This record gives sequence, structure tokens and C-alpha cells, in this order.
Amino acid sequence: MPDLAIIGVGVHPFGRFPGKSALRIGAEAARLALADAGLRWTDMQFAVGGSFEVDQPDAVVAELGLTGLPFTNVYNGCATAGSALALARQTIRTGDHQLGLVLGLDKHESGAFTADPADYACPPWYGEMGLFLTTKFFGMKINRYMHDHGITHGTLAAVAAKNYRNGGLNPNAHRRKALTPEEILASRMVNYPLTQYMFCSPNEGAAAAVVCSAEVAHRYTDTPIYVRGVATRTRRYGAFEVHTPSAAVDHVPAPTVEAAKAAFEAAGIGPEDVDIAQLQDTDAGAEVIHMAETGLCADGEQDALVAAGATEITGRLPINTDGGLIANGEPVGASGLRQVAELVNQMRRRAGDRQVPKDLRVGMAQLYGAPGVAAVTILTT
Repeated sequence: MPDLAIIGVGVHPFGRFPGKSALRIGAEAARLALADAGLRWTDMQFAVGGSFEVDQPDAVVAELGLTGLPFTNVYNGCATAGSALALARQTIRTGDHQLGLVLGLDKHESGAFTADPADYACPPWYGEMGLFLTTKFFGMKINRYMHDHGITHGTLAAVAAKNYRNGGLNPNAHRRKALTPEEILASRMVNYPLTQYMFCSPNEGAAAAVVCSAEVAHRYTDTPIYVRGVATRTRRYGAFEVHTPSAAVDHVPAPTVEAAKAAFEAAGIGPEDVDIAQLQDTDAGAEVIHMAETGLCADGEQDALVAAGATEITGRLPINTDGGLIANGEPVGASGLRQVAELVNQMRRRAGDRQVPKDLRVGMAQLYGAPGVAAVTILTT
């Protein structure tokens, strides 16, 4: 029997909202999730909130109501949502509470993320030499992967084009204009082999989930979605990760590999059982690499899978059906809960124009961020 069930989800649109605070954006997502569960804020016994830009996400209670509930703030880079869900699961497993809200929100300025290299355990010269750039890292990583496994530029463009098409079917997505693979390949080169339209963009948004003990889930809904496994992992020595000063010579397992293995073991199922996936597509190459790192395919199989349409909404293994980060953008605290909300809506068969036509029993969400932290969540009906 699983410990945790999701009984309601809500997503505030991702994009740019001048004059609207992150807390207001977060409160709207929370209200949507509460309405989806048929509950009120006063019913919540605890909450967990995550954000990069907002140092006190619990301040959202000023928008939702001052009820005095315990509210814990978490931040774990792009893996924040996985960590928040894990904490909610632990809270319920202790037996202290049965019903709570998990919320992610962020409001980023335009442009790339910035930080002091020292905050990521890198020397000052690393930034002074222009190495402290996420676009540089992702370009280097997929370039090496393409060399090792024969992945083509056409596959990168096809992945991005798929996500823009899916985003066009998602009213909450930031980028909703379809682009052809040719347009994507012809766009400005940022860090070889990744062009401008192969990258996601930091932006604004929020997502939330109402969770409860699996034992009482059917009190609230006939279609609970169960969290069967959730795991986070950090990098090992020698792994080739974001902001790591030197590339690995040997192939040390990436944190996503180990997080996926742990999550599947906890769930008692394997990658072969996954019907639908949400992967961290910070760039088109990241989606390609994470397909293999999570065990959804072997290294080098991505070209054939993408060419055959396997990862399309109508394919054997739909990936990023809501457009992923490429179409939605990445407000860090909210991004992973957007993934979860999409899986829940797909598995409940209420995703509208982007609904996957086949029966969906197992979903997977995967997150990855600097300086090398990953989270994987396994959901089932």
C-alpha cells in the first residue's frame, strides 16, 4: 500500500506577469489545487513550499489565510519539487498529519540564472574564464554524448519541435508557437550544438498539489494518483555535472541514474512499466540524455525512438506532453510540480487537446539541476 496520494492539482500559467507578485501567483495555484480536491485552505493540516527567488514561500499564508498550520520551506535547485513531495510523504508517514498542500512558485527576471561560483564550491577563476555558464555545460554534455552514442542534430531539433507543438496545446504554457525542426536548427547558436530554440528560459509561474494519506484518499476522490516512489540524489566524485570544474574521464553514474533506480525500487516496478514521462528538458539534449539515464531506453536508441514518433503524444512513450520546460519555461520552484500536475491530469484523462489516447497507469517525473542534483518521482493510478 502506498503512503501518499495526490487528490488535487493546480497550475498558474507560466510566463511573464508584470505587477503580479510571486506570492499571488502561488496563491492562485494553491486555490486551483484546493478546488480540484474539493477542499478549502482551512482543511489543510500542513504545507510544504519551494522557491528559488522567494526566500519565505510560507508567506503565501498572507494570501490564503492565517490558520497557523505548520509550513516548511525547502529548496534543492531544480529538484525542489521532488524534495517537497518527499518531505510531504515523510510527514504523512509519521502519522502526525493526513492532509496537506505542496506548493512551488517562482518569479525570475529575464535572462540566464546568475550566481557566485563560490556558492557552488567553484573557484573564482571558474567564473572569470567564462566557464560558469549553464548553457556551456549543457552544450558540452550533449556534444560529448552525441560523439559517444551517435545522436544527430536532427534529433535535437525534433525533440524541441515536439515540445513546442505540445506547448501549443497547453493553455498554461509560455511558448505556444510551433516551430519546425528547420527553424530550430537555423536559430542562433548559443553553445554548440545547442541553438537558441533548443533551450528553455527562466520565467514566472506556480504549481500545487493537495496530498493526503493513501488510506483516506477515497474520501476525497474516485481517482487518486499514488506516489509510489520519490528519490533525490547528488553527484559522485568524477561525474560530469553542472559547474563541475573538470569533466569526468570515466563514466561515473549521473545522479539521475541513481535517483531513478532508487525510485523504481521503492515503487516495486521498472522503467519498462512507464506509460508517460515528464523529463527535465532544460535543453533538447537534456531530454535525450535523461531518456537513457532514467532507464526508458538504452544509450544511442534515442534517434530511432524520436524518428519513429515514440515520444509523441500518440506514441508508445509520450514525453513532456505539456511542452516541458522548453515550452513552459522554468520557474525553478514550480517546474517539478508542473510535471506532477501534467501527469495527474493525463492519468485522470482530463488533459484536453493533448490527452494521450492510451490507458495510463504509471507516470514518471524527473528533475535535474545545478550543481548536480536529481529527483525522480513514480506515480500510479
